[in-house]
Amino acid sequence: MQYAVRGEVVIRADAMAAEGRKIIYTNIGNPHAVGQKPITYYRQVLSLCDLPPECGVDNPTVASGFPADVVDRARELRAAIGDAGTGAYTNSQGIGKFRNDVAQFITARDGHISLPSNIFLTNGASSAIEFVLTGLIGGNRDAIMIPIPQYPIYSAIISRLGARQVGYYLDEDKGWAITERELEQRRTAAVERDGLDIRALTLINPGNPTGQVLSREDLEVICKFCAKHDIVLLADEVYQRNIYDPTKEFVSAKKVAMETPGCENLQLVSFHSTSKGLIGECGRRGGYMELHNIDPYVQTQLYKLASSGLCSGVAGQVMTSLMVTPPAPTDESYGLFQKEESDIFESLKRRANSLVKGLNDIDGMTCTPAEGAMYAFPKVELPAKAFDEAAAHDQTPDTLYALSLLEETGICVVPASGFGQKEGRVGFRTTFLPPEDELNKAIVEFKRHHEMFCEKYA
Repeated sequence: MQYAVRGEVVIRADAMAAEGRKIIYTNIGNPHAVGQKPITYYRQVLSLCDLPPECGVDNPTVASGFPADVVDRARELRAAIGDAGTGAYTNSQGIGKFRNDVAQFITARDGHISLPSNIFLTNGASSAIEFVLTGLIGGNRDAIMIPIPQYPIYSAIISRLGARQVGYYLDEDKGWAITERELEQRRTAAVERDGLDIRALTLINPGNPTGQVLSREDLEVICKFCAKHDIVLLADEVYQRNIYDPTKEFVSAKKVAMETPGCENLQLVSFHSTSKGLIGECGRRGGYMELHNIDPYVQTQLYKLASSGLCSGVAGQVMTSLMVTPPAPTDESYGLFQKEESDIFESLKRRANSLVKGLNDIDGMTCTPAEGAMYAFPKVELPAKAFDEAAAHDQTPDTLYALSLLEETGICVVPASGFGQKEGRVGFRTTFLPPEDELNKAIVEFKRHHEMFCEKYA
């Protein structure tokens, strides 16, 4: 099993950091680790949920330190948690009131009813994905269709569970588009040639590592394909707030499934997380999955899997409730909350644009626009001798390139081969999460290193 975002390049970066070298970590979407400030409202409510009542919500001086709506919200959440507080186990599916908050959020977002009984609160989206894949996979002839490039948690879990992955390739020349022909060809080869049983298909929207935002038409193609072949659709939608192209909008897979003829019986599991968006609270491990048209018996088995871990972290459950029910416009906290969110979003948008432009200005690099998510995924042209050097060290060319970039500049990226790519392509994934001044310096260093690397292996 391999997990590229914590792989060879990152291990070397950590060793260099331990020796005192300054490292710019752009390998993983971990916003607070590279300088994004927490949103005040979330931290205030969470602190009052954790504090003993006499030190927090019931303290006579609480109003001098916290806005009234924060205190009211903390009391509401504490009542839902119960007298045992945030240090006790909860229901394995998550606290009922918080699941109701998520269901109301989904209902308002999509215009179609969501039921709290179909919501599982989880330790980020990652544990939810693992629950579902564990429930789907029963043997080595089972297969999961995943996009190529993909976020490597999918390939890692599929490999660990002993199943097969069937990659469907996104078209880079068309902005990482998905085509029905590609889906059908990959399925036919897997089923008829290789004798595999395709259990599910994963989509990532907005894309990771590719940054594209799927159109409604793209989603209809995927939903109809899965419905036609009785394939469970797994919709990874953790970046739904991270859309920077004003001509694009997030449309959920569930909304499309509910409104597309022929998809009435589509089995769908959707994932969301507090680690991304504008929150970036990765360490809280908050998230949820929603089951749609999943057989009650299967849902019971998923509950058993969740029960084996007792429950997800309570802080993450609180954060998930806060994510889906932010302060209202009439609340005292609303002004600051809106400013902090807007500042984060606008900065991410600027960074996305400046990074992509900077990479495209480098001779030998091309990068599609980062319409959403937190990453750029450039393609890099390398001299033939670099391929020979990589082969001599039993490395992929982009691993050789990423290690060289790290040693020369201190910038830690992930080789594109860790996400999957067409044969012959070389590249890397980088976040645009570091502060703007630091990212601008990194763009200059990307150019300097590339010129140096190409000269070295010319």
